Amino acid sequence: MAQQHVTGDTTHHHDEGMKVNDSKVTADLDDFPTLHPLIVHFAIVLILVAAGMQFINLYFMKKEIAWIITAILFVGVLAAWFAAKNFHPHTHGISEHAQLVLDQHDKWADWTINSGIVALLLQVINLFAFKERRWAASVIAIVLAISAYSVSRAGHYGSQLVHIEGIGPQGKFLEMEHNH
Repeated sequence: MAQQHVTGDTTHHHDEGMKVNDSKVTADLDDFPTLHPLIVHFAIVLILVAAGMQFINLYFMKKEIAWIITAILFVGVLAAWFAAKNFHPHTHGISEHAQLVLDQHDKWADWTINSGIVALLLQVINLFAFKERRWAASVIAIVLAISAYSVSRAGHYGSQLVHIEGIGPQGKFLEMEHNH
């Protein structure tokens, strides 16, 4: 199997309104065309960790672990909400195929947020009303598995948008009038 390598100039180009400072290695937040990828990766990790911990806690059934899961899930769903609502970049001039991919990305992001909120509400109800019943924790684990699957699908379509469709790198196809 032959390997394919990218040819040509693979350095970052700053010719589209981004600041240039050759001596600066670490980018400032203002250097990014959008903060969406920075925020959404927190959501991805936290939702996946919460789902994994919930399945582990089905064995242990520890209230302390359930509280940690609740906190992790809260921050994960909040990050997903901000990534999708406040920091989701607007696109322009994308192909019809890229729009189909973007629509799938947005659909799975909505599934992530909605199932994450449901799991969070069920988790809080379980902590206070059901006093950590295994059947209730199992239902939460299923809903969290749906959220974990959904965030994985949204991430797949997001990476397809960036790496295959070329949307986002150096701000390409993004409306730049919004600060982030």
